[in-house]
Amino acid sequence: MNTQNLLVELFVEELPPKALPALGESFARTLAASLQAQGLAAADGAVTPYASPRRLAAHLSAVAAKAADKAVAQKLMPTAVGLDADGKPTPALLKKLGALGLDASAAPRLRREGEGKAETLFIDTVAPGASLAEGLQKALAEAIAKLPIPKVMAYQLADGWTTVKFVRPAHGLVALHGADIVPVQALGLSAGRQTHGHRFEAQLDPIVLHDADSYAGQLREEGAVIARFEDRSTEMIRQLRSLAHHCGATLEAERGMHLQTDAEVEQNLLDDPLVKEVTALVERPNVLLCAFDPAFLAVPQECLILTMKANQKYFPLLDGNGKLTHQFLVVSNITPADPSAVTSGNERVVRPRLADAQFFFEQDRKKRLEDRVPGLDKVVYHAKLGSQGERMRRVQALARTIAGQIPPSFPVDLAARAALLAKTDLLTDMVGEFPELQGIMGRYYAAHDGEDPLVAEAIEDHYKPRFSGDELPRGDVGFALALADKAETLVGLFGIGERPTGDKDPFALRRHALGIIRMLMERGTGIELSRFLRDAAPVFGEVPGFTDPSADVQTFLYDRLANLLREQGWTAQEVDAVLAQKPQILSDVPRRLEAVRAFSELPEAEALAAANKRVGNILRKSDGVKDGSGFIAGRLVEPAEIALNQALDAVAPQAQQCYAAGDYTAALKALAALKAPVDTFFDQVMVNAEDPLLRANRLALLARLQNAMNQVADLSRLAA
Repeated sequence: MNTQNLLVELFVEELPPKALPALGESFARTLAASLQAQGLAAADGAVTPYASPRRLAAHLSAVAAKAADKAVAQKLMPTAVGLDADGKPTPALLKKLGALGLDASAAPRLRREGEGKAETLFIDTVAPGASLAEGLQKALAEAIAKLPIPKVMAYQLADGWTTVKFVRPAHGLVALHGADIVPVQALGLSAGRQTHGHRFEAQLDPIVLHDADSYAGQLREEGAVIARFEDRSTEMIRQLRSLAHHCGATLEAERGMHLQTDAEVEQNLLDDPLVKEVTALVERPNVLLCAFDPAFLAVPQECLILTMKANQKYFPLLDGNGKLTHQFLVVSNITPADPSAVTSGNERVVRPRLADAQFFFEQDRKKRLEDRVPGLDKVVYHAKLGSQGERMRRVQALARTIAGQIPPSFPVDLAARAALLAKTDLLTDMVGEFPELQGIMGRYYAAHDGEDPLVAEAIEDHYKPRFSGDELPRGDVGFALALADKAETLVGLFGIGERPTGDKDPFALRRHALGIIRMLMERGTGIELSRFLRDAAPVFGEVPGFTDPSADVQTFLYDRLANLLREQGWTAQEVDAVLAQKPQILSDVPRRLEAVRAFSELPEAEALAAANKRVGNILRKSDGVKDGSGFIAGRLVEPAEIALNQALDAVAPQAQQCYAAGDYTAALKALAALKAPVDTFFDQVMVNAEDPLLRANRLALLARLQNAMNQVADLSRLAA
């Protein structure tokens, strides 16, 4: 099959920058998938998406001018309807054949499938393959319809009457198969070979494309446009890092990457939200160095960084100690011979922004955080859960309780003080302008007020971990406050029926749950999960309609924990075995999982897991004693049950000793000695004996066996 490369481009007005990467990827992939489905493009053909502020395009390799013809088995009708008693076509069959462009001469080609009344007539035909013009027209319509457009615009075409709806007004369409134009239409446009480059710096306008393969090169050389999104990002990052290092600084976005290779740093920067957004704003990046008045550095650097990044799309620079410098980088879409006009303009624009931050900071410090506490009673937290003030008092009570459980001793009053002040920065001008700074500004203002450094630190840390991979609170005060804050949110909202459903989680309860799990699992404080949740419920005593959700919240946390552990590489069986026992000390969970994995590698593991499952089934179906109480060794009569009891008496204390010492791997490995007596017991002993006393005693023996085996994990979950 003769194939050539295909290039399709939509030239439009400026696309929404945050949506641009997704738009470009969707356009190319949907176009390719449709052509592949029609047999016009190979499934393994290369697909290259292009996306710049004013274009969406795709380059596809090895696209055919016409798809291959296909053999089609056409189902017609039941044989009894299509053929008369003499086997000749009925009028109904002739009509059906006529609709397919056939006549009575096609009758000899009919096939019969099935038997009796179910026998059906088929005819084998050949469906001609679609031409590229037909297939691309369909694919283009599909690609446009499936674009993840955040908001559609309606605009009129040049005729003044026709209305078109698209993400932005479209002004050009290119479709080249090799060097040939494919005659397709879209959005009121007919395909050609002309496109446009940079608004101000293109050498030619319009640009006449030679063929599909010359697209990127001509745009770069003649149009001053780097059409591919990833290529523009890479070039921008290269310039950003080069200029930053020339100044003896590093990009703020590189913070925490100092141990990574250059390739790893560049890859991480490609995923940086600001890099992506600025890449979508320029067609050819030109990075320039600017500066602001060093006096602004007296303002907390988080405020200045957020102001520059969020409002101005600038790239702040840090010195060798990680402190903000008065220099920053801007990415321009033009490359003038004298860049001073661009740099001075950006410096002039950023000054009032930084002055606003300075003003907010100075004004906020005139009022102590403690004096803002009464104002929290006027801030609504939730219609059913009251104000932020009420919430603060619940968190304070819970923080005291949690702090009291952290060994060996803990300054409970510091946790209570931190809880009292934790939400007061919500009432400051700075956080009102930049909500992302809540907690961070609280730390600065608490330090300014002369609060204990641990209290100031806890005010910032009580929001941690904010996202997957975020660091945990640094100290015990922040740990207690963060746990209290997340528990109050989770228990409170569950208690009034506000629970996540499907993909809806408006209060980010899954994130709060993962935060609690990580803190309890990674800090190893010894706090029991069920007690922790039971302590949280009473603080809502005066809330109307609140019902204690502790059991449901615990189930929710275990579900989140199971997902987290599977993502970390533990198998579903291993996770199920450990969490089936509802471990209360979550910091023990990793060691339990390691023990289960080590146990699974023992030659005796499979048989013991199967026996454990059998024991569980027997005990579930019986009405006898299931906890091992009432067992009397003197009632054992069969040699196999006597031997099992003796083995259990020898192994159980050893396993219990290892379990108590936290050596879960040794505890499970000790169980290997039970394989032989357990196998013999089930081969030679009838558990459900007719004698009720004998039956009850054997059930109690099995209950003792199950309890000894399932301390670390429910080993029956490992059975195939």
